[in-house]
Amino acid sequence: MAKKEISGYVKLQINGGQANPAPPVGPALGQRGINIMEFCKAFNEKTKSFMGKPVPVVITVYKDKKFDFIIKSPPASHFIKEAAKLKSGSQEPGRNIVASITKKQAEEIAKKKMVDLNAHDLEEAVKIIAGSARSMGIEVKD
Repeated sequence: MAKKEISGYVKLQINGGQANPAPPVGPALGQRGINIMEFCKAFNEKTKSFMGKPVPVVITVYKDKKFDFIIKSPPASHFIKEAAKLKSGSQEPGRNIVASITKKQAEEIAKKKMVDLNAHDLEEAVKIIAGSARSMGIEVKD
């Protein structure tokens, strides 16, 4: 099989199982000449398990207007807010601590995110998650 020539990449964050031709999906794919409905059906099928959660996706667009896409796990901030039962982080992170999560919860989040994190082991991944939590005004307690 001949190698396809890549014309570009499109990075989007779409709620799982809820892709539709409305912005931001439609315009981003339309300008690349991709069949929007074909993408939406394939994306919604693959992300049923993430229903309602924000899912980052990287779409590889080829010269012949075909495409492939890679689904990543939801952002760490989403899992942290879920664990702390918050709608959003602090307005002034570093000054105001709005909630806290346990080290055990941070470990669970790190296990879910391990594939996408730039960490060699779980301990490093937990430090990354703790840093994300701190930047949202959420402390990690032992």
